[in-house]
Amino acid sequence: MNPAGVPQPLKGLRVVEFTHMVMGPTCGMVLADLGAEVIKVEPLDGDRTRFLLGAGAGFFPMFNRNKKSIAIDLHQPEGAEVARRLAGSADVVAENFKPGTMAKYGLDHAALSQVNPRLIYVAHKGFLPGPYDHRTALDEVVQMMGGLAYMTGRPGDPLRAGTSVNDIMGGLFGAIGALGALIQRGITGKGMEVQSALYENNVFLVGQHMLQYAVTGQAAAPMPARISAWAVYDVFDVLHGEQIFLAAVSDAQWRVFCDVLGFDDLKADPDLATNNQRVERRSTLLATLRERLARRDAAELSMLMERAGLPFAPIRKPEDLLHDEHLLATGGLADVRLPDGPRAGQTVKTTLFPITMEGERLGVRMDPPRLGQHSEDLLAALGYSRDDIDGLRARAVVA
Repeated sequence: MNPAGVPQPLKGLRVVEFTHMVMGPTCGMVLADLGAEVIKVEPLDGDRTRFLLGAGAGFFPMFNRNKKSIAIDLHQPEGAEVARRLAGSADVVAENFKPGTMAKYGLDHAALSQVNPRLIYVAHKGFLPGPYDHRTALDEVVQMMGGLAYMTGRPGDPLRAGTSVNDIMGGLFGAIGALGALIQRGITGKGMEVQSALYENNVFLVGQHMLQYAVTGQAAAPMPARISAWAVYDVFDVLHGEQIFLAAVSDAQWRVFCDVLGFDDLKADPDLATNNQRVERRSTLLATLRERLARRDAAELSMLMERAGLPFAPIRKPEDLLHDEHLLATGGLADVRLPDGPRAGQTVKTTLFPITMEGERLGVRMDPPRLGQHSEDLLAALGYSRDDIDGLRARAVVA
């Protein structure tokens, strides 16, 4: 758990999140990691990511650490009233439901800000207000329509990125907006609404390719078909079925690359002396390098590249990172106890927010919560009596 002395710059801040899946929970996780008290409002049967299989199995434990859980049936008037009282105690409310959903329960920005003008309200959507805002968005949807899948896949074969890039970054931008709004509130005393959206996030990610076209008039090609700026900048098949990425992005690096690998003939070739010359001959150069490197060992190549200060990377799978010596040595992984599923109660490693503050990683103060784990304490703090709480539970308003 989070050691004493680790900075918590948002300690004392209360965040109430009405979120599910990845985007909204990511925003809450960032604020929680920074020290805020983050209260996750769930339906009585729980956030569905608690129970996902396959690629979704890691969603809940990844994005819901350092949070409290209260389970409320918002469809019942009493439940909506509990939620409004809870939201009324918050500095920040975060949500990621379809437009109009929160207004049905009096939990939209317009309603809550009437009661608390200092409230910061962070809405995570598929699209910012405009012609598309009625559409149902998913990470994959916006990757396809926003050019990212086109850039990732081979020509004619669009391919989504291998992780939830827009969901995660959309939550990060929501958190950044919340932090900016908190600073502004400190100056003016007034809150505001912040909106973050999947589609606009995706467009921001591909903005460099849009600008390439605007500046040069040449459309960016999909990454597998790109014209590389550097001749040696690729993945190579080596011994034992392993692969390694190697690069030499300057003339000086090219000369060192040839030296450490014993390619004196390539170093001496005047047609390969400059980067642009090598790029012009890239297809034949890479064919030569692939033939020679196929007989080399990935561990040996890694050692040579590291000693020479050249860019390299063994090709690894996500599960390999659980044993990464750098992550283990620097505290980049932390233990969490699983709250749900067949391994409930077991401890696993999770990744931490990728920053340090005062030289410390922001760790796990609280395991991902069990459904409704903090309902009773939170209700009591809102002024509900023991009998009130028992009655709400008996009527299946809270759990």
